[in-house]
Parts: sequence; C-alpha cells; structure tokens
Amino acid sequence: MTRTRSRYAPDHGLTTRMVTTMFLIGLLYVILVGVLLAVLRGAWPIILIFTGCLFIAQFWFSDRIAAFSMGAREVTPEEAPELHGTIDRICALADMPKPRVAIARSDVPNAFATGRGEKTALVCATTGLLRRLEPEELEGVLAHEMSHVAHRDVAVMTIASFLGVLAGIVTRVALWGGFSRNRSSDPVGIAIMLIPLISAVVYCLSFLLTRLLSRYRELSADRAAALLTGRPSALASALTKVSGQMARIPTEDLRKAEPYNAFYFVPAFSSKESLSRLLSSHPTLEQRLDQLARISAELARP
Repeated sequence: MTRTRSRYAPDHGLTTRMVTTMFLIGLLYVILVGVLLAVLRGAWPIILIFTGCLFIAQFWFSDRIAAFSMGAREVTPEEAPELHGTIDRICALADMPKPRVAIARSDVPNAFATGRGEKTALVCATTGLLRRLEPEELEGVLAHEMSHVAHRDVAVMTIASFLGVLAGIVTRVALWGGFSRNRSSDPVGIAIMLIPLISAVVYCLSFLLTRLLSRYRELSADRAAALLTGRPSALASALTKVSGQMARIPTEDLRKAEPYNAFYFVPAFSSKESLSRLLSSHPTLEQRLDQLARISAELARP
C-alpha cells in the first residue's frame, strides 16, 4: 500500500517550479548531449555511456557525497536524545517516517537535509546550532528541513545540479584536451572549438535555474514549518539568531561552508561583499521574517 501524504501544507507554486525547472534542465541536457553527438559522431556510444553513468552516479550518490562533505555523522537516540526527540515530535506532527539523524561537528550554526526521498532522507544539525538554539527554535529549524524532504525538493535540487556538473566537466575536458587547438575551418572544427563556450552557457543557465528554485523553496519550507508547528515566532527567532551569529564565525569556517549554501538553513558568507550574496540560494532575512510575521498574524485571528 502506498503511504498517504504528510501533513505539511502542500505548495502548488513549489510543485510548478520544480516541474518547470526539471523540464528546462532536461531540455538543456538534451541540447548539450546533442551537440556532443553532432561534433563527435564516431564516439556516440562512449558519450551516451559516459553521460548515462554520470547521471546515475549523480542521482544515487550525490546526497551521500554532500552529507560526507559537510561532515555529517549519523547518531543514535542514546548519543543525541534531545535531537532525536525533536525529530520524533515533528514526524508525529507531520505523519512522516523518521529520517536518519546526524550531527556535523562545526561551529557554524546550521542544519540541512539530503536524500532522494523519505526512505533515504537524512536530517543533520551542526554542533554550533544545537549549542545556540532553544528547544522550540530547534524544532522550527528541523521542521523547515523536513519540509524539504516532504515536498521532495531536495531530490529535485540534486538532479537539477547534475547538468551544471556535466557542463563544467565538458568545459574542462575541452580546454585541457586541446579541442581549441584544432584550427580547421570546416564545420566540425569550428563546432569543436565552440564546445567550451556552449558548455559555459549551459552551466550558467543551469546555475540560474537552480538558484531561482532554491530561493522559492526556502520560503516554502519556512511557511510549511510555521504552519505545521503553529509557532512561526520560534522559527523567526531561530532565523534572527543564526543569521546574527554568522558574523562571529571565523572566516575560514565560513569559506568551508559556503560551497554548500544551497543545502543549508541559512547561507554562510565569508564576507559582506561576497559575490555569493548577489547570487544567493536563499531569500533575504527580511523576506523570510516578513512572511513569518504575516503567518503569525493569520494564526492569531479568531
């Protein structure tokens, strides 16, 4: 028997954006592979096998790679009773199966979720987050992360990021392999010289598409967590506290965390002028707090 949906509020806007993003990412992927097949006609079996294997590896292992890269270590209820207890309460509220629970030893106060679905989901909190937040604030943050699992946008982001990875690899192979040294004036020679440019354009488009989806999904997760727990003020307090604490984290630690911002509850930036702020995977703190204030007002109405 199939399990019913969780009690997280559905978000049709998020669903529409996920479907649109996957369609456009898939279209770009087909175009990229088509260009490679047209240029390297004799090597089409190798291209198809390579891209197919890379896609499968990205889909099945990217969540594990991300969790490992961010230092996540699974913990038992005996090792982290308060963290497990909070996850258990959220699972009961949302009518969801319990994900794997992990802790990352980092002073950067943050949390993230990975996994292709509910059966493979992992929710992780850093030691810095656990040390700084009150129980109700931690519940709001973890409810936010588990909404990503319930809405399946974690899986979509994982798959969507694949094209950017592939385009980056093709660009490097084209440059290091000396494709641009082919000075032939025939169409094939010109096409080969254009591979790095085409791959760079595809990478940029993929990056922008995933960023647009990521910003909306963070607002959606805030909204879903606030409605599930009924305490938007606790989530707002956690957001304010975590964002304020980021300025006190050593720059070296922030730089290590910055590449994984798309997964985190709050992005980590190594400087106020960081280019990452302009292309952030998250909406601004003001946008998130304004939304939570509106939800709080709605819940307070008789």
